[in-house]
Amino acid sequence: MRKLYLIIILILSITTTLQSPSAYAHTNNSEGYSLIEVNDNHINYELKVDLTELGHAINLEMGQQQLFDTKIVQDYVNSRIELYADSVKVEGTLEASDVETINDKQFAVMNLKYQLEDKPEKLVLDYNMFLDDSDPSHANYATVKLDGGQQEGVLSFESRELEIGEVSFVQTATQFLLLGLEHIFTGYDHILFVISLLFGAKTIKNNFTLVTAFTIAHSITLILATLDIVQLPGRLVEATIALSIIYVALINIFNPDSKQQPWLAFAFGLIHGFGFAGILSEMRLDGSHLATSLLSFNIGIEIGQLIIVAIVFPILLWLKKLTVKPATWVIPGASVAILAFGLVWFIERAF
Repeated sequence: MRKLYLIIILILSITTTLQSPSAYAHTNNSEGYSLIEVNDNHINYELKVDLTELGHAINLEMGQQQLFDTKIVQDYVNSRIELYADSVKVEGTLEASDVETINDKQFAVMNLKYQLEDKPEKLVLDYNMFLDDSDPSHANYATVKLDGGQQEGVLSFESRELEIGEVSFVQTATQFLLLGLEHIFTGYDHILFVISLLFGAKTIKNNFTLVTAFTIAHSITLILATLDIVQLPGRLVEATIALSIIYVALINIFNPDSKQQPWLAFAFGLIHGFGFAGILSEMRLDGSHLATSLLSFNIGIEIGQLIIVAIVFPILLWLKKLTVKPATWVIPGASVAILAFGLVWFIERAF
């Protein structure tokens, strides 16, 4: 009877998940990347944005041919991106365009050139791509090179302006800490994996060792991937993350009395670290900004993870202490739902 109950829940969960677009991880948040290099008499701007989102913004079904319609694309970019060199606005000319696949998504790659009379001492970027017309959740990860220095920033609905040479250590640290928080709270696959681990934590000590093992592991691979020391294909990483959810959920369903082992959290944490590094690796961080950005980003992830643990684990302890013992059904039932999400994500990412 119990197995029949779980099978029914599994079927219903899979059906609901397949019908709901919001079930997929990392959706509804289009991304962009900017590499801006300031030279003596011109600025080179390599802009990468989601190809489909660009089509939505300019009301065209985007493809290779449409992307080479320089007039339409150039006018839209210049209307949404404003560059001020020493307080003087400059406009870009679309020199070349292409389509590139990043993390299994198609991106429009546009190379713009801004002609200058003299090399500026100060550069201000006002970024409004997609934010007001198609995707308010859009974020662009910008890298700017000026006078041998490099500066990174995250452009979003709340933070649209970047002043080159003006950002302090505190501002950089705060910005990437918030980015880490946002990444963990919008990474639903990571959240479900952590919750699944907590289902198998029998004591506070066991919970601490699991979380610590997972944290150490994903911090290692986050650093290695960001420094481009070790790289894995994005599709492989995302599919394996889904498998980690499936594996832990199955343990919670068919062996609910077992205690999750730290080695398991560590092993899967190594894979999750590559997933966390996806954004930072595209930003081409280097120099002194790398240490600040990487450390702040990782701290943001850890703070978000601790918040999740602080909310979920006390609830689980409370459920297990109740006389009625609802955890007998709550944890296996929730694990079935988590399993359904993992299966859908694996199919979506692997095939």
